[in-house]
Formats: sequence, structure tokens, C-alpha cells
Amino acid sequence: MTTGKPEDAGERRDAARAAVRRAVRAAAGLGGEDEVAAVEAGAFAELEPLEAFRELDALLLAPRPAAGLEHLRRSGALAALLPEVQALVGLHEDTVRPQGRRDGYAHKDVWAHTCIVVGQAEPTRRLRWAALLHDIGKARTRSVAPDGTVHFLGHAEVGARMARRVLRRLGMPAEDAAAVRFLVLHHLRASQYDRSWTDSAVRRFAREMEEHLDELLLLSRADITTQRTARRSAGLAALDELARRVRELQELDARPVLLPKGLGTALIEAFGLAPGPLVGRLRKAVEQAVERGELPMQAEAGVYVAWAREHLADLLAAPAPDRPPGPGEPHG
Repeated sequence: MTTGKPEDAGERRDAARAAVRRAVRAAAGLGGEDEVAAVEAGAFAELEPLEAFRELDALLLAPRPAAGLEHLRRSGALAALLPEVQALVGLHEDTVRPQGRRDGYAHKDVWAHTCIVVGQAEPTRRLRWAALLHDIGKARTRSVAPDGTVHFLGHAEVGARMARRVLRRLGMPAEDAAAVRFLVLHHLRASQYDRSWTDSAVRRFAREMEEHLDELLLLSRADITTQRTARRSAGLAALDELARRVRELQELDARPVLLPKGLGTALIEAFGLAPGPLVGRLRKAVEQAVERGELPMQAEAGVYVAWAREHLADLLAAPAPDRPPGPGEPHG
């Protein structure tokens, strides 16, 4: 809190409050984008953290948050209230024009990217705040290799720690703040997906994202801001595929386990078989009998071996599924 005459402090506070509220109006589409008054930087310190949080929250949840954020920047409120975000202004992800790139090339500005991501994110508190803060670690981790390539190594981890401090300073409710921090920390995970991921890798990803999985996928979609149509389509398609695989595996894993472990070994020993397709056919037939209600679930292996022995002749006479009868096998 600044010192001075009470009336001076009140005037500064009113000026700061008015500046922030004009930004909220701009975000809500109520005009005022050009009504940017110069406000003394220290005036924003007169705002209580909770009041600042409420106004910023309203701005981010409005239909045009990018317009509101730009208004905050121009008025000086962004630098005063969110200096971690202000540090992204003028920060670029490259230093030189890539070889062979001419027309249509432009440096990727992290501030402009952040504003787009916020606007593309679903209008929920957690997603909009995560979108605003997801790249704040880049200002502290930017490095340039000898060939001019820019790196932001560890920016997600650094950004998550910064986000926790920002949200604690503003007084965001603890549960929401923890969720936003989690999303910032893991915002790159879904975009790293490719089709080579095994089912185990997809399961592990879903398990580690816990209850934040859906929000993380939405944030990843919002984080695609490229203007190249093919690249954007490919990125969105990959996220769609990841979401589909997660859903299918969750549905598969939710199905009840019908048969006990070791049934295949029991069938091999009972009938003197070698491991192979025939054992799989027997096991599948037993499983189908359980699904029809002819056999109980998770009984002793002997129950299923006895049923298979009783139906063995019919099972061996039937053609293997998904292929026509082979030579010497009965037809129809």
C-alpha cells in the first residue's frame, strides 16, 4: 500500500479501479477499447488483491478476453497486477528467419499467442487462467543456441511454480489454483502424442492426468494457434485421436473380468494342447458362454474346463471365427 493523504490514495484507487473496469468492459464487448487513460503505476497497488482478482476473473470469462488483456497492457494495469504476464510482451520464439522461409513468415510473439489461446479456451475459470499463465515460464527460461535457435527448456515446470505464486497473491480459491497450476505444469503433454504410443502409454497418460484430463485436452486444443491450415488440422486430429483412444481404453477397462487368470494354461493342460489359436478359440467360447449366462463369472478354472470338455466336439468342428472353413473342415 502506498502512503500519502487519504484523499490522494482514494483518487489513485478510483483511477486504477476505473482502468481495470474499462478493460473488463472491452472484454465484454461493450466498447471502450480506445478509452485508455494513463494511470500512475503505483495506483494499482491501492487495489485489494481480492478486488483485482474479481475484476481479472470477470475479464477472462468475458466473450472477448483478448481485447480486455490488450487494454490492461496499454493502461499499465497488466504490468502492475500481473508482471509475470507482462514479461511475455515483446518476447519472441525465434531470432532469425528460418532458411528457405520468405513470404508470410513472422516471429511468433508469445504475448500475442497467449491472447489467442485465452480467447480460444473454453470460458471456465480454470481453463482461461491456465491459458493466460501457461507460457509465463518462457520469459525466465529463454535461451539462444549458437545457431540462433531459441529454447525454453523447463518452461512448464518454471511456469507452474510461478503460477502458484501469482494465484496465491491474488487469492484464487485453493482448489481452483491447484487445478490451474496442474494444467500449466502439464500443458505440453497431450501435444506430444503420436500414433506410436502403445495402449499402456495412453493408459499411463490418462492415469497421470487424473481428473484434469478433459480440461487438459481442451487447453491443448486452445494452444494450437498456427495459421497454417494443414498443421492446425493435424494437431487437432491428433488430439481427437488421443481422446478417442483414452475413451475406448477406459470403456474396455471398465468391463467386468469374466474369466479367472490362468484359464488358458488350465485348458492347455486338460486337453494336451500346444499354445496357439485353438486355445484362444476354446477360451473365447467359454467367455461367450459366460456372457450368455450359461456359466458363472470368475469361477474355478475346473468349471470352465468341464464345460469345454462337454462341448469339445462341437467347438473343434466349428470353423475358426473371421475366416472361411479350411480344407477338411466341415462347411455350414
